[in-house]
Amino acid sequence: MKDLKPIRIFLEVATQQSFAQAARNLRMTPASVTRIVARLEADLGQQLLVRTTRQVALTTTGALVAARYRPIVEDFDRVTEELERATQPERGSLSVSAPMSFGLRLMPKLADAFRLAYPNIELRLNLADRLIDIVEENFDLAIRISAPPTDKSTIWRKICKVPRYVVASPRLFDRIERPSSPESIDPKFCMSYSTSGDPEAWYFEKDALKRTVTAGTEITCNNGDALLALAETGTGMALLPEFIIAEGLKAGTVEQVLPAWTVTPLWLAVYYPPYDALPPLVATFTDFFEAFLRDIDGFEFTAS
Repeated sequence: MKDLKPIRIFLEVATQQSFAQAARNLRMTPASVTRIVARLEADLGQQLLVRTTRQVALTTTGALVAARYRPIVEDFDRVTEELERATQPERGSLSVSAPMSFGLRLMPKLADAFRLAYPNIELRLNLADRLIDIVEENFDLAIRISAPPTDKSTIWRKICKVPRYVVASPRLFDRIERPSSPESIDPKFCMSYSTSGDPEAWYFEKDALKRTVTAGTEITCNNGDALLALAETGTGMALLPEFIIAEGLKAGTVEQVLPAWTVTPLWLAVYYPPYDALPPLVATFTDFFEAFLRDIDGFEFTAS
């Protein structure tokens, strides 16, 4: 056998238990599938399939051949894909994880621009606010917005800072007194971004002054868009990234609380599995991603 094609066709027939269905899946004629399988049987000197009017079944030898060859074919495909990723920065497939709110706002435009620039790269996007296990869940890279990363088991690349502001609906201050300083903020009206239900810490700075407010646990949520919606109803204050609240600030549905004070920004970073060297395909996407963000409001790039 000069290639894996006969084995692939045989495995598809064995899986479907039908020459006709295998032919449809492979976009071949039933006669071609039958002929190639017959040739494979002749090469091996063994009958692999029993044909009846109702179905196709594996012989004992056929079951053995399928069991031995299937993992070989799967390994061959996996290694081939890995080699393509390593040697062809503009061809292959890429699995990317991103936070939900960030992904909904920015990934459609990013994916469209990326596909125009690199039409031979398949992009698989997964949006989730939880911290995924990049190795166990088989992602090529993940985009995360968090405090400066400290994880030593993965490779991190800091892209930019993400400014944050405490915001609330003007209607909230019809019910409570508007805070004049961090000390005057009532934690009971501070909603926490949290995946565990624990309170969130808000770190304020003004000149040399530093203050910390521990937000309440009356309302905790693991999604920024949901917290923004709650803030817009006048439920409470929320600390959110600029890219989430920009439209609300412009429309006046929320306003900045304590605008004279700054809040510690988050970092937008890309992290990777523990590669020995960054695959060219992954590097291609990362460079494109950083260039794309530089044209988007709500992200702060430091001078290099």
